[in-house]
Amino acid sequence: MRNLWLAPLYAGLALSANAAFADLADLRVGSLEKLQIHSAPVAGAEAIFFDPEGNERTLSDYEGKITLVNFWATWCAPCRKEMPSLDRLAAQMESEDFAVVTVATGRNKMAAIEKLFATENIQNLPILLDPKSALAREMNVEGLPATILLDRQGQEVARLVGEAEWDSESAKAIFAELIAQK
Repeated sequence: MRNLWLAPLYAGLALSANAAFADLADLRVGSLEKLQIHSAPVAGAEAIFFDPEGNERTLSDYEGKITLVNFWATWCAPCRKEMPSLDRLAAQMESEDFAVVTVATGRNKMAAIEKLFATENIQNLPILLDPKSALAREMNVEGLPATILLDRQGQEVARLVGEAEWDSESAKAIFAELIAQK
């Protein structure tokens, strides 16, 4: 009973969050129409993944930024197809407010990753590895490519399964809207 005075505050916060997410839905065009925007943020993942040197990484490394996390694999044709658009997005938008994080999940040989990056002239994406798919499992990734949009607190706000044009005007408008919501 004593916390009933908080109910209007929580209701107001929920309504403003839902309104912000509704604004994002209006920005979906083309391949971004498949972007599933959550009605409320979903808790982020804590699983460890690695850089090529074997250093441990977590998604909390990116807290404070709007983060686009892309799960992919060298054997996945749609994943390979969308990598150049992710690279262009990173070149255009990477900043203190936005990060593109590409995570090769499952068995991916380093030589195959390096060959893809060289062939496609990928220069702006990190090489990060989830060899046992621990991060993918924790984030309920059921197919590839899967791309998950995290807010500044590391919470999932949207998800798209399948390939997309990540450097499209629609995508950049969605990311700009989230960045502006500081």
